[in-house]
This record gives sequence, structure tokens and C-alpha cells, in this order.
Amino acid sequence: MKQLVGRFAPSPSGRMHLGNVLCALLSWLSARSQNGGYVLRIEDLDPDRCPRSYADLIEDDLTWLGLDWDAGGSKGGPDGSYYQSERTEIYQHYFDLLEQKGLIYPCFCSRAALHAASAPHLSDGRVIYAGTCRNLTPDEVAQKRKTRKPAARLIVPDRTITFTDGLQGECTEHLPTECGDFIIRRSDGVFAYQLAVVVDDALEGVTEVVRGRDLLGSTARQIWLHELLGFTPPQFIHMPLLNDVDGRRLSKRDADLDLGILRTRFTPEQLTGALACAAGLIDRPEAISARELIPLFSWDRVPHGDLCLPEGIF
Repeated sequence: MKQLVGRFAPSPSGRMHLGNVLCALLSWLSARSQNGGYVLRIEDLDPDRCPRSYADLIEDDLTWLGLDWDAGGSKGGPDGSYYQSERTEIYQHYFDLLEQKGLIYPCFCSRAALHAASAPHLSDGRVIYAGTCRNLTPDEVAQKRKTRKPAARLIVPDRTITFTDGLQGECTEHLPTECGDFIIRRSDGVFAYQLAVVVDDALEGVTEVVRGRDLLGSTARQIWLHELLGFTPPQFIHMPLLNDVDGRRLSKRDADLDLGILRTRFTPEQLTGALACAAGLIDRPEAISARELIPLFSWDRVPHGDLCLPEGIF
């Protein structure tokens, strides 16, 4: 039986906050409780927004928390660096395969056009691309290239993707109406998250993806990309989001709850205990190490809805 391999894949655009730490903790516990491997991938596709100094801090914070990894980060890996900014040639190879299949076309639409009132919108605000540039003639493409660099979109078929999420249950998405043709390379030449994450999960041997429920909407298109490229999709587990005591979702804007501040106020065990309590793994926010949580871990204990930090702790 193939060994389970989990991963943590942060974007180093700032210091980790508690929501990031909870994702790292739960993904690590899930892998280690099943005697699985664990990969650290730095998702710095846009190096201008993601300086290496933040990536270094992520590694230091994970080490401080007692969350080890088997490959990735500064340890590298069997097929090269696990920094996405250094894997452009790999993404180009798989982009070329899709292009050879006739599944990619240039898109010249501006952000303003994409968010126009006439464009299809879902209830959560996501815009469904209307296929405006899909049928441009070669002459029209050549003319538009004179004034604007295009992004590249992947054509989606009339296909419904159904998968079972490890925490959210059965999920279904009709690609044309709930996703639409989506970007896999930006107009500035940077490969998009959707392509990079699929290629990396496959090549790094990831079999279990634990991430926030806010990324659930990306899963169907990633499963479709896995199939197109001949990969086996991993098991997906979309964990609840972490809110502060006032019910606000945590983000990198909450500087008082990032690891730079919290490491001056708490021990690793105190911080881990507070998060374990919020996730339903222990009854009280008491000090406990990540390794001590391994025998206590079960996804059955983790609520499906949003989580709240324990009152009086932060």
C-alpha cells in the first residue's frame, strides 16, 4: 500500500497567522497519525510579493512549533526545489502538453471587463468567465497582441466533477457554469496557482491535501487538471476556517495574531494547546506539544463549521 504523504504549502507574503498555523498543525497531525510523510512547499509563484525572508521565517516558526517535514523548503526534494519560483521550467513543460492538446487559448480581457455587471457571478462573488476570447480568429489575436499581453485560459468541457471531501462530504461542480475556462498563466508570464499546485502535488507524491474551506471551490478544476495530465488526484480535506473571539476570520492583516508577536507571549505548547482546543482535539486550552497530540488526533473530532479561538487566551 502506498504511503500517505501530506503537505503544507504556505504563500510567504507575510508572517504566518494563527489560521495558517492551524492548517499546518492539522495537516501535520493527519499525516503523522497515519505514519505518513510530510512535505513543505513554498508557494512563491510571484517572488515580488513573496520574499525569501518570509519563507525562512515560516521554516523557523514550524520548527519552533515542533512540526517537522521530510522534504521541501530548504531541504529540497527528490525532483528539485520545493520553492515554486524555481520550478518555472517544470510548469512550462506541462503547460506545453495542454497547449499541444488544443486546450489553451489567449485571453485579452481586462480585470474591469471580467467584473462587469453583465458577467455571470456566483452567490459568493466569483466571476464565471463567459468565453469572450475563446473563438478569436488568428488575425484578431495578432491584432490584440499589439496592445496587450494575453493571459492563457484552459478550456473546460461540459463536465460535472463529483468528489468526496474528507470533512465536507460529497461535493459536485458543473465546470462550465460553476467554474468556466480558467487562467493557468497570467499575462505577466507567471504560471497560475491552479496549474502549479496540481503539478507539484503530483510530482511531490502528495496523496492528502489539507487546506482551508475557502479553497473548496478550486478543487473541481484541479481534479480536472490532474486527469488531463495523467495524474491521480489526492484526497482533499477542507478544514473549517479560524475566527477570532469576535467571529472575524483571521488573516495576515491581523498583525497582533501573527507568529512574530505570539512567540513573545506564548510557548509552543501553549499555542498548540489553544489551537487544539479550538479544533475540538482537547477539551481545555492547556499546554501540549504537537507530538503529544498525535494519538489524540481524529478528523471525527474536528467540527465542520468555522472555529473560534478560546476566550481569554489571546
